[in-house]
Amino acid sequence: MKLSRFNIVIIIGFLAIVGVIIMQLFLINNAHKLAKKDTEDKIFFALQDVLEKLYKDNQTGLLVANQVEKVSGNYFTVNVNYEFENTVLEHYLISEFQKNNLDVDFEYAVYNCTSDQMAFSNHINSNGKKEPIKCPKCFTKNPEYTYYFAIRFPDIEQNYFKNLNQYWIFTSVLFLVLIIYVYSVVLMLKQKKYTELQKDFINNMSHEFKTPLASILIASNYVKQQNEIKQNPKLLKYNQIIVNQTNKLNEHIEKILYVAKTESKQMLIDKSFFELKPVLDLLKDNIILKYDKKVDIKINISKPFKIKADEFHVYNILFNLVDNAVKYTENKPEIEIDVNENNQKLQIQIKDKGCGIPAKDLPFVFDKFYRVSRKDISNIEGFGIGLSYVKKICDLHHWKIAIANNSDKGITVTIQINPKDYV
Repeated sequence: MKLSRFNIVIIIGFLAIVGVIIMQLFLINNAHKLAKKDTEDKIFFALQDVLEKLYKDNQTGLLVANQVEKVSGNYFTVNVNYEFENTVLEHYLISEFQKNNLDVDFEYAVYNCTSDQMAFSNHINSNGKKEPIKCPKCFTKNPEYTYYFAIRFPDIEQNYFKNLNQYWIFTSVLFLVLIIYVYSVVLMLKQKKYTELQKDFINNMSHEFKTPLASILIASNYVKQQNEIKQNPKLLKYNQIIVNQTNKLNEHIEKILYVAKTESKQMLIDKSFFELKPVLDLLKDNIILKYDKKVDIKINISKPFKIKADEFHVYNILFNLVDNAVKYTENKPEIEIDVNENNQKLQIQIKDKGCGIPAKDLPFVFDKFYRVSRKDISNIEGFGIGLSYVKKICDLHHWKIAIANNSDKGITVTIQINPKDYV
């Protein structure tokens, strides 16, 4: 199976995070071993110091090697070789543990050779508080020694992990990052699936909807020219409703397709040189045919300019701008389209004498789904994406577009075409 760049990035990211977590666990394991060794060394030296003090108090005998023996990770025996006081031993244990910074609970027992039993002492908390011993069975006799004591650290493992708090915090953060990453990847995969569905929808909609609508519109316009329809006002009215609603549905489909394509980044342009004047003439004819009311459109072009652009989208944006000018003019629409050179750039200006745009709304008119609220014109339908589409096409061509209110009435939309894009 061929891996896409998206899948490769996901796999590399996942492996990187897992690798960091494995390294962190490895560091925790090493830190645990070092903490354990450090604590055991401190215990050994503290017990050795206790043993030396006991010998010093007795003033007899000499220390021998291996008198402190580690039986298990939390259990030690100390061979003293002579009798000693339990209270003195406890005092020395507490003081030496404090001296060696051993903040751990411990409990100890002394072997009584007379009774051949372990004489249990206290369970001493790290804060010095004394409690009854919690596990007498944990102390076992050593037949090799006569005078000795055993000491046990019941919570020493928890103490090791307690000292690794910062490592556990870092590990928890890494696991949280991994969970967020996996969740994000799942969301992206779902989004990718939805994008593919959207792409299929766009392709299907372009064919399945646009073709029948075009057929309906052609048939309706043909029927409209028949004498039988012309002579019957009621049928002519119904036919006009079909034409109007078909045009409206076609416009809505165009806008839905535009939104879908821009969201899925499928908006592409196909540049080629074409003459601008015929496009403007066609636009004028279609606008006049679209509206029942009289529309006055003047086209002023100094010479037959040819521009390098996507003819389909250029026609659409110019139609959109002129169509808006007609919509937002209550009385007889008067629109002027001026094409001329200015500062070595080709300018297309569309001027109308409509109701204009409030100054507070001007900075946002090219935003997607933004609609100017108008109390005077409330019967105009739309999604608020027409001017967003115009701005998008201009950006794809690297052209500049500006919109401003006229000094007297209406607005002027100016499109500036780069020198390299026209002749």
